[in-house]
Amino acid sequence: MRTIDEDIKTGQFKQIYLLYGNEAYLKKQYKDKLKKAMADAEDTMNFSAFEGKDINVKEVIDLAETLPFFAERRVILIENSGFFKNAADEMAEYIKQVAPTTYFLFVEEEVDKRSKMYKAVKNAGKIVEFAEQNEDVLTRWVLGRLKREDKKITGSVMQLFLSKTGTDMGNIDRELEKLFCYTMGRDVITAEDVEAVTTEQISNKIFDMVNAVAEHNQKKALDLYYDLLALKEPPMRILFLISRQFQILFNVKSATAKRVDNRTIAQKAGIPEFAVRRNQAQARNFTLEQLRQALEDGVSYEEAVKTGRMNDQMAVELFLLTYSKS
Repeated sequence: MRTIDEDIKTGQFKQIYLLYGNEAYLKKQYKDKLKKAMADAEDTMNFSAFEGKDINVKEVIDLAETLPFFAERRVILIENSGFFKNAADEMAEYIKQVAPTTYFLFVEEEVDKRSKMYKAVKNAGKIVEFAEQNEDVLTRWVLGRLKREDKKITGSVMQLFLSKTGTDMGNIDRELEKLFCYTMGRDVITAEDVEAVTTEQISNKIFDMVNAVAEHNQKKALDLYYDLLALKEPPMRILFLISRQFQILFNVKSATAKRVDNRTIAQKAGIPEFAVRRNQAQARNFTLEQLRQALEDGVSYEEAVKTGRMNDQMAVELFLLTYSKS
């Protein structure tokens, strides 16, 4: 990201950029920055955008070979093309010899680093991955936003806020805007403010459901399940998320037993570092064998639904009842 900022600052652009990764908010920010810096927003003659899996490669190449009209460069934006996952030999070959006045900006969610397109762009341009940010980066970013709004927050309230929003920066940004409006006229954001307006992610409700299972509180577990059904969450998605939470607990518990540090545990389990401790606490309610069995049963219930031997809603109910019984 710093290299893109430097390119924009100096005006020395690479002919080809590839931005990819699952942090959509940051990726969009840098896509817009590059667009603004490389092409005049009003210049529809020299800026073109393509999106989707059905892009006509010949049309793109013909356009790329066309000289810009009274401008320094022609800019072509290509988003979610699948070029970096599927065979795109013709495009990969062209990337090796792009017309000197044409600049490409590719924006993708996933890439295959073994693909010809990835290798071609790596040799000819610049690739930047926008991965999910860690707790330290998110905290600094949120604090920067708070400072611009003349707001203050304690460390514990910050952790409460991030535990509710998750690590998606787009979601954090939306929830911050809600907090700023809610606390207008005040300079300190409290835990009560966060509880009042921050929308909790479904993963938190799943965490609470597994907590209820661990406490053998069948009524609470089922009530939380029915709440999610009322919110139109599909039963099989709920089952997937429950199984995912048991997988997280299994990874956390096994890594903790090996005295692995929290940062490594977070990477291994695929969770933010600030969530490690609460998952360790939840994992203490289960043995490794119970967690392994829960994962196997989750697969069995999913298979029973797919083969028509069980109703999807009933499958999740049975799973919850089995693991929450005293």
